[in-house]
Amino acid sequence: MSLLLLFIPFILIGIHAAYKNTRQVNINRIDVGATKYTERPLHILHISDMHLENISITADELHERLKGESFDLIALTGDFLDRKWTIPKLVPYLEVFQRLAPVHGIYAVFGNHDYVLRPHNFEKLKSTLQAYGCQTLQNEQERLMIDGRQINIVGIDDYSTGRSDLEASFKEVEEGYTLVLTHDPNVVLEMAGYHFDYLLSGHFHGGQILYPKAYHLAKMGKLPRMDMVKGLQNYQGKAFYISEGLGQTGLNIRVGSRPEITMHQLAE
Repeated sequence: MSLLLLFIPFILIGIHAAYKNTRQVNINRIDVGATKYTERPLHILHISDMHLENISITADELHERLKGESFDLIALTGDFLDRKWTIPKLVPYLEVFQRLAPVHGIYAVFGNHDYVLRPHNFEKLKSTLQAYGCQTLQNEQERLMIDGRQINIVGIDDYSTGRSDLEASFKEVEEGYTLVLTHDPNVVLEMAGYHFDYLLSGHFHGGQILYPKAYHLAKMGKLPRMDMVKGLQNYQGKAFYISEGLGQTGLNIRVGSRPEITMHQLAE
């Protein structure tokens, strides 16, 4: 009997365990210091990298996990899907976000996988999001007044595919608390001349497969080489969060990472 045959049972056990990891969705609560512009805490639900072909939770399960929570905003930071035939699968999740009734709306940016779609299918994805109450932002901003204070929601388009336009994203931003939504957090390294208070992103899946580090992410920009692939980070005094995402790409497994839903409280 060859050594390979001896190791097959252990390999299969490892693959099964890695698949089970995709079903163990963490809910993480993040408290972030804000500024004078937020008179009361703002509660934000952040979901990234749903990758609906390999998502880790059903829409009903997602609602069950979140139905007791109250949110001011919902932030969706891209990579919804890879294939056109998956677009209808997005609808039940969007219905969940609507049922959660965030006080000040749902905001979405797109990721590199969304742009794999042909242009007419991408427009179908975008129109589906909009039909269910999502404000899509592609190098755009939205201004909100919350308790008499201005909140700027800035949506920077995907950096990894060369679609980020920082000048356009910030051109109408006025004084106030500035929350940035983007898919690829590497854009943070290019933002020295742009003020923001907090940034939400995804893209790296927390490595998805860590052994023990995500060496395979080195090609995905400078942040992984700086060992910034997940969680709350800080660069040049600016705080940002990298979600581990809710789905998987490639192999539907996770090693050393978990699917993630995050709730952010911006408080003084």
